[in-house]
Amino acid sequence: MRSEAPALLPVFRSQLQADILAALLLRPEQEYTLTDLARRFNAPLSTVHDEVKRLTDAGLLRRHSVGRSALVQANTSNRLVQPLTELLFLSWGPLQVVADEFSGLHGAERVLIFGSWAARYLQRPGHPPHDLDVLVVGHPARGDVYDAADRAQQRLGMPVNPVIRPSSVWREAADPLVQQIRSGPLVAVLVPDDSDEKSAVTARRDDV
Repeated sequence: MRSEAPALLPVFRSQLQADILAALLLRPEQEYTLTDLARRFNAPLSTVHDEVKRLTDAGLLRRHSVGRSALVQANTSNRLVQPLTELLFLSWGPLQVVADEFSGLHGAERVLIFGSWAARYLQRPGHPPHDLDVLVVGHPARGDVYDAADRAQQRLGMPVNPVIRPSSVWREAADPLVQQIRSGPLVAVLVPDDSDEKSAVTARRDDV
């Protein structure tokens, strides 16, 4: 796991640190084991342990044990957590918001983020993203997709641009836009359990 500051918001010491904070602070009611976090971010357990210890020592997270498992959660009693959460929402929020708003689309096979936000998330340098490009693969109702995009846009305070492509077009990759999306930065938000796209995203991040 490389330790460069994250391109989305380079005030954090590492991408993993920011990912852990975003996972916990953006869902403060949720508890995670260290193993959960290591699996989620494809990181060594020892590295996750070190990052969580730093954040716990700083009072941003709280940790307790249940049996042999250590559970961590946002420490909402710390007055620094709320402004930090707002910063994380403005930068990492698209992952959570797109998952929330696009998850109920009937006929959608997968949902992915591409374009400038995906590039910054995958540690590719560039200007801060000013909009969000979302690809929906499958056969959802167009109106439902645009309604989801409108809800996401209202929550994020930035334009959300949805693109719809049928499953066959995505698989065949003959469509020029699909070719462009596939060749560029791509972050899987909602994909089938047996898909290899999540591992592909991890590989792309490690390659940059």
